[in-house]
Amino acid sequence: MASSPAELPRIRAQVGSALTDFLGRQRRGLASIDTSLAPCLEVIAEFLAGGKRLRPAFCYWGWRAAGGQDCPEILTAAAALELLQASALVHDDVMDGSDTRRGRPSVHRQFAARHRACGWHGSAEAYGAGAAILIGDLLLAWTDELFHASGLPQAALRSGRPVLDTMRTEVLCGQYLDLAGQAAGSVSVASALRVVVYKSAKYTVERPLHLGAALAGDSDLPGALSSYGIPLGIAFQLRDDILGMFGDPAATGKPVSDDVREGKRTVLIALARERASAAQALLIDRHLGDPLLSEQAAADIRAVITDTGALAECELMIDRGVGEALSALAGAPVPAAAQAALAELAVAATARRD
Repeated sequence: MASSPAELPRIRAQVGSALTDFLGRQRRGLASIDTSLAPCLEVIAEFLAGGKRLRPAFCYWGWRAAGGQDCPEILTAAAALELLQASALVHDDVMDGSDTRRGRPSVHRQFAARHRACGWHGSAEAYGAGAAILIGDLLLAWTDELFHASGLPQAALRSGRPVLDTMRTEVLCGQYLDLAGQAAGSVSVASALRVVVYKSAKYTVERPLHLGAALAGDSDLPGALSSYGIPLGIAFQLRDDILGMFGDPAATGKPVSDDVREGKRTVLIALARERASAAQALLIDRHLGDPLLSEQAAADIRAVITDTGALAECELMIDRGVGEALSALAGAPVPAAAQAALAELAVAATARRD
């Protein structure tokens, strides 16, 4: 088997080990507070066992692109991004009322089920939501803890901290824009793309690259990395939108058409709505955000997306985004190994089924 320029198997393994070691230390701390906290850590451990580890990979190769040498400390620092991602997903599932995540019941659903099984007082749903919010907050706090415990020099951590702070601010702003768009009923392509940039493109690709470069002490490279990262990050999210409508639930870990059920104003939906006939627009408006969305209604929405050319246009946008990213990469002042790795990551981020 040919070797992977991006070294994804190794990165995933080392990030997984860093997370396992960190959770082992946290387990002892939580146990000293109260043994009833054990289910929280069990759920977190299960949650962190999954994931594509793309953000740590982009962080690592941002470090290498800036001249940093391979060492376990950078992968430990990069692993902190998995805690940030887990925090965002746990909170996102509460906000959207999602039943599943990564092929398992979402965190708030697991704790609601625990409440019912124990026969406790009050609302099981409120308990589940409350527990998930606290677990998401804990994961967010742990992001800093793991980052600062990575073993990188303090000067490097000080250089990286502003990027991590900006990354967190941007993704929360993107999440709010997404929430506001759902509430306002905005389905324009421009507004959907703005959400994509801040909730996904910057957060998934650009800022992890910037973080790696900052940790390596390079303040000049971020511009070139942005020219690669933003179009690729947009393409990544467009692929996610398509998988959310047309993917295999066994691979994605979430029911197909959940985005429609949750009322997500994705670029895919915005394109379909923009191009729809009056009858097709009425169908979209009737079913978008319907928590009781039927399989037939979901199939009807998929047909509209296909028939209006929205699906084909999204695929073209993905191809253009990847092409723009690779073109920017070709002219970037980064070592050959980092160029090859980032080219492979562009494919891994967009030609996926999960």
